[in-house]
Amino acid sequence: MRKWDVIVVGAGHAGIEASWFASKLGVSVLVLTLSLDSIGKLSCNPAVGGVSKGTLVKEVDALGGLIAKIADKCAVGYRRLNKSKGKAVWATRAQVDRFLYPKIARSFLESQRNIKILEAKVDKILVNNRKIKGVVTNFSEAFYGNTVIICAGTFLNSKLHIGLSSFSGGRLGELSSDELFKEIKKLGFEVKHFKTGTCARLDKRTIDFSKMMEQAPHYDVEPFSFDNESTPKNQLSCFITYTNEKTHKVILKNLDRSPLYTGKIKAKGVRYCPSLEDKIVKFPQKDKHQIFIEPEGWESLEVYPNGISTSLPFDVQIDFIHTIPGLEKAEILRPGYGIEHGLISPTQLYATLESKLIRGLFFAGQVNGTTGYEEAAAQGAIAGINAALRVKKEKPFILRREQAMVGVLIDDLTTKGVDEPYRMFTSRAEFRLTLREGNADIRLTPLAYQLGIVDKAVYAKVKEKSEKIEKYIKKLKSIKVVFDKQKKFSLFEILKRPNIEFSHLKSYLDDRVPQGVLGREVEINVKYEGFIKRELAQIKNLTNIDKIKVPPSLDFSKVPSLSREVVEKLNLFKPSTLGEALKISGITPAAIVNIYNYLSSKRKRRKRRIYES
Repeated sequence: MRKWDVIVVGAGHAGIEASWFASKLGVSVLVLTLSLDSIGKLSCNPAVGGVSKGTLVKEVDALGGLIAKIADKCAVGYRRLNKSKGKAVWATRAQVDRFLYPKIARSFLESQRNIKILEAKVDKILVNNRKIKGVVTNFSEAFYGNTVIICAGTFLNSKLHIGLSSFSGGRLGELSSDELFKEIKKLGFEVKHFKTGTCARLDKRTIDFSKMMEQAPHYDVEPFSFDNESTPKNQLSCFITYTNEKTHKVILKNLDRSPLYTGKIKAKGVRYCPSLEDKIVKFPQKDKHQIFIEPEGWESLEVYPNGISTSLPFDVQIDFIHTIPGLEKAEILRPGYGIEHGLISPTQLYATLESKLIRGLFFAGQVNGTTGYEEAAAQGAIAGINAALRVKKEKPFILRREQAMVGVLIDDLTTKGVDEPYRMFTSRAEFRLTLREGNADIRLTPLAYQLGIVDKAVYAKVKEKSEKIEKYIKKLKSIKVVFDKQKKFSLFEILKRPNIEFSHLKSYLDDRVPQGVLGREVEINVKYEGFIKRELAQIKNLTNIDKIKVPPSLDFSKVPSLSREVVEKLNLFKPSTLGEALKISGITPAAIVNIYNYLSSKRKRRKRRIYES
């Protein structure tokens, strides 16, 4: 009887990283997936990255993971987001080939000699004396292991909805893991259900793109992986169109056939990615909603109309799609649908993602209440590393909030829990100017090297980059010139000015100004020095937040810059201190800083009035 070091249940984005990282640490890994053809399948939109999500991708790559490498190998178009904002908050997003992605993911896993992949449906978890022993499949086949990582995605006790028809399934045409969900519940885990959904897929031959606005790719974007230097010369465009009053009328007329509005779907959905019917009901003042027509791949005839996720009946989907400019004759190849799926409450996990109830049992990905490929991959990385370290009896690997966005994600999940699907945002991080895409390798690759995940050559390259940045900053401080016919300034002081870029200083540096990420990181370190210091000072001010009182009469909607989610939750829970407020799921450190500043300014105004009177 063979015993595996790590058994990974599920081969989505969490399962891929979990098995990869565990294998890189030299332990034996068994991956059990419902379908060998669905490894790394992109259930929703064919894209990777985005604001804060791109940082997660780069961080997983900096640790030695796969999501960035796979995305780069099958990317069909890159975009730089937040381009109009400061360089510190630029973000990378790539459209990827939906059909190529699973093939590349599978080939990476199969390249590792200590990974074995089998198609199997896990129904039972073997436990003895609160310690994991293995799993049993629906064919009563037992697999024994020192650790088990559950990466079941949306497949736990899941139900699909198209109109008033509903049926079991973790994805359209695929099985649901109902028995595994019952087993998890039986072991004593607190469980719940969330709702997500996807759009119909359309035949691009039936679309009139001339009625839409083209969104061309950006060719000046660096690839996701720090190992890669360039993006493809040929890339595909997306196109933009909008819903209109006719679209909204069709949907409002058919709400009595919507599982969302007839009570068939009871689970909470993704706040920041609502279905089209939800958007129309909740934002009646809006006369249109944006839709991105995204390519599904180099050779695919399918396109993904991002922005019209729905669980309405198929005939209603046809009707409302035909009201949209450019889609009047569009043919649906696959219908959109809603899905309710089971998950565990992640507060039952340590920061290693090992469960507090069963030793050696880990959970990663959407099963912990998150949404998104990137969030799943990040959790898979941490679970895989820590499962392997447990087997090797080595110290656990935990990323702190100030070290990585991954650390913020896992700390939020394990300390606050989730009352709705969790999506990563930069506002969730206290140190968001420090936790950037461009310095993910400098922050995390040395840690991966210490663990033995990345080799010496990779580490040396990152070390060289870090040293070069420091060298250029020292040089900028040492060179003083008369600038703008004024007194002498150091190049460091000049570069701090908002209208000055590093490239403008070429003549003072013998024309040796680094390009790309290196040059940008030098510039960011200089320009944002004051902001980063202020960020650290604000966080320091909040060390005693448990003692900072919140007036019971405070209307949080009056506090500037708070999101709708934050206002809703604070007005509902009415915390008595800022410490209590921060413990509420969905309340970000940035929101706490805003409330603190608001209360401080109110106190100052009150003191001034008393003094003046």
